[in-house]
Amino acid sequence: MKGEGVARTADPRRRAELLDSIVDYLADHGLSTLSMRPLAEHLGKSTRVLTHHFADKEELLSATMERLDARHRAWLRELPGWQGDDSVGTIVRRTWDWQLQEDNLPVARLIREIEGLAAGGRLAGHVPGLLADRSAFVAELLCERGVPSADALRISTLVNAAYAGLMNDFLTTGDRPRVEAALDELTALVDTWVSAHARG
Repeated sequence: MKGEGVARTADPRRRAELLDSIVDYLADHGLSTLSMRPLAEHLGKSTRVLTHHFADKEELLSATMERLDARHRAWLRELPGWQGDDSVGTIVRRTWDWQLQEDNLPVARLIREIEGLAAGGRLAGHVPGLLADRSAFVAELLCERGVPSADALRISTLVNAAYAGLMNDFLTTGDRPRVEAALDELTALVDTWVSAHARG
Protein backbone atom coordinates (compact mmCIF):
# COMPACT_ATOMS: atom_id res chain seq x y z
CA MET A 1 0.00 0.00 0.00
CA LYS A 2 1.35 3.42 -0.97
CA GLY A 3 2.85 5.30 1.97
CA GLU A 4 2.78 2.26 4.27
CA GLY A 5 5.48 2.40 6.94
CA VAL A 6 6.04 6.13 6.50
CA ALA A 7 5.69 8.07 9.77
CA ARG A 8 3.33 11.01 9.76
CA THR A 9 4.83 14.45 10.18
CA ALA A 10 3.61 16.24 13.31
CA ASP A 11 1.63 19.41 12.58
CA PRO A 12 3.76 22.34 13.87
CA ARG A 13 0.68 24.36 14.86
CA ARG A 14 -0.85 21.51 16.83
CA ARG A 15 2.54 20.77 18.38
CA ALA A 16 2.84 24.41 19.55
CA GLU A 17 -0.67 24.30 21.03
CA LEU A 18 0.21 21.06 22.79
CA LEU A 19 3.40 22.57 24.18
CA ASP A 20 1.47 25.55 25.56
CA SER A 21 -0.86 23.13 27.34
CA ILE A 22 2.11 21.20 28.73
CA VAL A 23 3.75 24.41 30.01
CA ASP A 24 0.51 25.32 31.78
CA TYR A 25 0.30 21.80 33.25
CA LEU A 26 3.87 21.97 34.57
CA ALA A 27 3.26 25.42 36.05
CA ASP A 28 0.44 23.90 38.10
CA HIS A 29 1.93 20.48 38.89
CA GLY A 30 5.71 20.94 38.82
CA LEU A 31 8.41 19.31 36.73
CA SER A 32 10.12 16.84 39.03
CA THR A 33 7.25 14.32 38.96
CA LEU A 34 6.49 14.63 35.23
CA SER A 35 5.18 11.38 33.77
CA MET A 36 3.75 10.83 30.30
CA ARG A 37 0.59 8.93 31.29
CA PRO A 38 -0.73 11.39 33.94
CA LEU A 39 0.15 14.26 31.60
CA ALA A 40 -1.79 12.69 28.72
CA GLU A 41 -4.77 12.01 30.99
CA HIS A 42 -4.78 15.61 32.20
CA LEU A 43 -4.70 16.88 28.62
CA GLY A 44 -7.52 14.53 27.66
CA LYS A 45 -5.31 12.74 25.13
CA SER A 46 -3.72 9.34 24.75
CA THR A 47 -0.01 8.78 25.26
CA ARG A 48 0.12 7.96 21.53
CA VAL A 49 -0.69 11.61 20.80
CA LEU A 50 2.32 12.68 22.87
CA THR A 51 4.65 10.15 21.28
CA HIS A 52 3.43 11.26 17.85
CA HIS A 53 4.84 14.72 18.56
CA PHE A 54 7.75 13.77 20.85
CA ALA A 55 9.95 10.70 20.53
CA ASP A 56 10.32 10.31 24.29
CA LYS A 57 10.04 12.13 27.61
CA GLU A 58 13.43 13.81 27.16
CA GLU A 59 12.41 15.32 23.82
CA LEU A 60 9.11 16.46 25.32
CA LEU A 61 10.93 18.06 28.24
CA SER A 62 13.45 19.80 25.99
CA ALA A 63 10.74 21.15 23.66
CA THR A 64 8.60 22.28 26.60
CA MET A 65 11.43 24.29 28.15
CA GLU A 66 12.16 25.89 24.77
CA ARG A 67 8.50 26.86 24.52
CA LEU A 68 8.51 28.22 28.08
CA ASP A 69 11.63 30.23 27.23
CA ALA A 70 10.02 31.71 24.10
CA ARG A 71 6.81 32.58 25.93
CA HIS A 72 8.66 34.14 28.85
CA ARG A 73 10.81 36.34 26.64
CA ALA A 74 7.78 37.45 24.64
CA TRP A 75 5.99 38.40 27.85
CA LEU A 76 8.99 40.39 29.07
CA ARG A 77 9.36 42.27 25.79
CA GLU A 78 5.70 43.26 26.02
CA LEU A 79 6.16 44.91 29.42
CA PRO A 80 5.75 48.71 29.30
CA GLY A 81 9.08 50.47 28.85
CA TRP A 82 11.09 47.57 27.44
CA GLN A 83 11.15 49.17 24.01
CA GLY A 84 11.07 52.73 25.37
CA ASP A 85 13.21 54.96 27.54
CA ASP A 86 12.47 53.57 31.00
CA SER A 87 15.52 52.80 33.08
CA VAL A 88 16.73 49.23 33.37
CA GLY A 89 16.12 49.34 37.11
CA THR A 90 12.51 50.32 36.48
CA ILE A 91 12.10 47.41 34.08
CA VAL A 92 13.65 44.99 36.60
CA ARG A 93 11.15 46.12 39.24
CA ARG A 94 8.27 45.96 36.75
CA THR A 95 9.34 42.41 35.83
CA TRP A 96 9.31 41.45 39.51
CA ASP A 97 5.81 42.87 40.05
CA TRP A 98 4.57 41.12 36.91
CA GLN A 99 6.03 37.75 37.92
CA LEU A 100 4.40 37.96 41.34
CA GLN A 101 0.92 38.57 39.96
CA GLU A 102 -1.34 35.69 40.94
CA ASP A 103 -1.73 34.44 37.35
CA ASN A 104 2.03 34.51 36.69
CA LEU A 105 3.32 33.16 40.00
CA PRO A 106 3.03 29.47 38.99
CA VAL A 107 5.38 30.08 36.06
CA ALA A 108 7.81 31.94 38.34
CA ARG A 109 7.82 28.90 40.64
CA LEU A 110 8.33 26.57 37.67
CA ILE A 111 11.37 28.57 36.53
CA ARG A 112 12.86 28.33 40.01
CA GLU A 113 12.24 24.57 40.01
CA ILE A 114 14.00 24.25 36.65
CA GLU A 115 16.96 26.18 38.05
CA GLY A 116 17.22 23.82 41.01
CA LEU A 117 16.96 20.68 38.89
CA ALA A 118 19.54 21.99 36.41
CA ALA A 119 21.93 22.94 39.21
CA GLY A 120 21.52 19.45 40.68
CA GLY A 121 22.36 17.79 37.35
CA ARG A 122 18.88 16.26 37.10
CA LEU A 123 18.02 17.44 33.59
CA ALA A 124 20.04 14.79 31.77
CA GLY A 125 22.85 17.24 31.06
CA HIS A 126 20.51 19.56 29.19
CA VAL A 127 20.85 23.23 30.12
CA PRO A 128 17.70 25.01 28.96
CA GLY A 129 18.09 28.25 27.04
CA LEU A 130 15.83 29.79 29.65
CA LEU A 131 18.83 29.64 31.98
CA ALA A 132 21.87 29.54 29.72
CA ASP A 133 20.91 32.45 27.47
CA ARG A 134 19.17 34.84 29.84
CA SER A 135 22.31 36.87 30.57
CA ALA A 136 22.64 37.55 26.83
CA PHE A 137 18.93 38.39 26.70
CA VAL A 138 19.19 41.07 29.40
CA ALA A 139 22.54 42.24 28.00
CA GLU A 140 20.68 43.20 24.80
CA LEU A 141 18.54 45.57 26.85
CA LEU A 142 21.62 47.06 28.49
CA CYS A 143 23.27 47.57 25.09
CA GLU A 144 20.14 49.38 23.89
CA ARG A 145 20.64 51.74 26.85
CA GLY A 146 24.19 52.51 25.72
CA VAL A 147 26.25 50.00 27.71
CA PRO A 148 29.15 48.43 25.74
CA SER A 149 28.55 44.75 24.99
CA ALA A 150 31.42 43.39 27.14
CA ASP A 151 30.25 45.40 30.15
CA ALA A 152 26.61 44.58 29.41
CA LEU A 153 27.16 40.82 29.63
CA ARG A 154 29.03 41.12 32.93
CA ILE A 155 26.39 43.40 34.48
CA SER A 156 23.58 41.24 33.13
CA THR A 157 25.11 38.12 34.68
CA LEU A 158 25.31 39.83 38.06
CA VAL A 159 21.79 41.26 37.87
CA ASN A 160 20.27 37.93 36.82
CA ALA A 161 22.01 36.07 39.63
CA ALA A 162 20.92 38.63 42.22
CA TYR A 163 17.35 38.71 40.90
CA ALA A 164 17.06 34.90 40.92
CA GLY A 165 18.42 34.81 44.48
CA LEU A 166 15.90 37.38 45.65
CA MET A 167 13.05 35.52 43.97
CA ASN A 168 14.14 32.28 45.63
CA ASP A 169 14.30 34.08 48.96
CA PHE A 170 10.77 35.44 48.61
CA LEU A 171 9.26 32.16 47.37
CA THR A 172 10.94 30.34 50.26
CA THR A 173 10.30 32.77 53.12
CA GLY A 174 7.32 34.83 51.94
CA ASP A 175 8.97 37.89 53.50
CA ARG A 176 8.06 40.36 50.76
CA PRO A 177 8.91 43.66 52.54
CA ARG A 178 12.47 42.55 53.40
CA VAL A 179 13.14 41.01 49.99
CA GLU A 180 11.69 43.95 48.06
CA ALA A 181 13.78 46.40 50.09
CA ALA A 182 16.82 44.51 48.80
CA LEU A 183 15.33 44.49 45.30
CA ASP A 184 14.97 48.28 45.40
CA GLU A 185 18.66 48.48 46.33
CA LEU A 186 19.50 46.26 43.36
CA THR A 187 17.48 48.34 40.89
CA ALA A 188 19.18 51.52 42.10
CA LEU A 189 22.59 49.89 41.65
CA VAL A 190 21.65 48.73 38.16
CA ASP A 191 20.74 52.25 37.08
CA THR A 192 23.98 53.56 38.57
CA TRP A 193 26.00 50.98 36.63
CA VAL A 194 24.14 51.70 33.39
CA SER A 195 24.64 55.44 33.81
CA ALA A 196 28.35 55.06 34.53
CA HIS A 197 29.07 52.72 31.63
CA ALA A 198 26.86 54.55 29.16
CA ARG A 199 28.70 57.80 29.90
CA GLY A 200 32.00 56.04 29.30
